[in-house]
Amino acid sequence: MSKNKKLVISLLVIAVLMAILPLFMLKNAEFGGSDDAGSEVVSEIQGGEYEPWFEPIIETALGKELPGEVESLLFCVQTGIGVGIIAYYMGRFVERKKHEDNKK
Repeated sequence: MSKNKKLVISLLVIAVLMAILPLFMLKNAEFGGSDDAGSEVVSEIQGGEYEPWFEPIIETALGKELPGEVESLLFCVQTGIGVGIIAYYMGRFVERKKHEDNKK
């Protein structure tokens, strides 16, 4: 096995362990989102209830809060676009290197 393959496999194993180990090590922990934690800290500092500066644009246009499924869909679409862009450029770099190696 080449040096690069060993490095990639070891980094993938480390990433998976970093994601899974906290779930088993901290059995009674609550894994909340950063939005909740941030508004709690602001409420503690202000000494009162947190009041946002503005309402989200889409929720204002609809006149109601977006369902969780729609928020998840928008987040997944945004993630997919980002991953597509990263994969495109990584593929270009790999093909460029292959093309340059073939010229030599």
